[in-house]
Amino acid sequence: MSSVIDSEATINAFIETTRPNFDYIITITAFSACLFTLFILLLALSTRESRRRVVFRLNVLAICISLTTSILAGVSSGKAIIDPYNPVLTNIFIAASAFVYFPPLLYDSILLTRICALYPPSSTPPVTLLKIFAFPFCVKCARAVFITLCIKNIIKSVTTTATGVLVQDVATIWFRNPNIISEWTLQIVDNTYSVSLFLYNLHVRARPLKSRGGIPNRIYQVFCVSAGNFVFPIMLNITLLIFVTSDHTFNTGGGLLLLINNYVTVMGVLCATIWFSSLDTSKEPPSDELLRLKLNLMRPPTSGGMGGGEMMVIGTGAVTPDPWQV
Repeated sequence: MSSVIDSEATINAFIETTRPNFDYIITITAFSACLFTLFILLLALSTRESRRRVVFRLNVLAICISLTTSILAGVSSGKAIIDPYNPVLTNIFIAASAFVYFPPLLYDSILLTRICALYPPSSTPPVTLLKIFAFPFCVKCARAVFITLCIKNIIKSVTTTATGVLVQDVATIWFRNPNIISEWTLQIVDNTYSVSLFLYNLHVRARPLKSRGGIPNRIYQVFCVSAGNFVFPIMLNITLLIFVTSDHTFNTGGGLLLLINNYVTVMGVLCATIWFSSLDTSKEPPSDELLRLKLNLMRPPTSGGMGGGEMMVIGTGAVTPDPWQV
């Protein structure tokens, strides 16, 4: 009877130990499938011209990084399930950690390119560009430093025994880590600055059109998509800050939420790009008109201020710089 109880206790302990890894596998599989589907949709809706744009290439790079993160995290979690007494190699674990913490910098940089549509470098004074981009550049540099220190802590915390078995002191890395807390706080500040500046300028430039009888549907869609790309990552970042300051164990939900946060950020940027790509394919103007719009769309401001681009009304419609076609 005691042997049966001992066996049951051993099985329950094994299930409790491996359950977080099962959660990781399910989450990784679901979101990777969504990313791959969105990638195929992006290729299907893109044109030869759109594939030359910087935003399109950055989106492809973001998808490749996310899928690489999925592979590394899947290998780490799968190894822990299949062979729990011989965990994954140290190098793979460190690489997976780096691919989890570093990519949000790239994703936020893709969102920052929307500002270039409102302040094109070719027609905006250098002093204005310095005022606009100096703060987010400094914030991103500080985030890179904190992430590097976090990865350094992970490398120090990961030790091996004589047989090469990996030992992961996750609690030491995770709970109230000042580098992680600082990085996520700066990420909130970075996103708030970029989105607030973009939405404010979009509102100011759409005000003349609003006074004429309403905001064009395209501008309203840009506003909604940009707000959505801001709200959901901010909510996840705040939740992560709550987890890291109150939860001693990484696997109770914080690690899973960290992966979900990365996936949601990529999918938000990708969905926005696909949305505006679909609008381009369905409402593409003639080639000569498109060329004329490109030549005349961005004009230097005629009065004071930081403006670099402006609305232009042609006929009954309004044209505004597309923030996803930089």
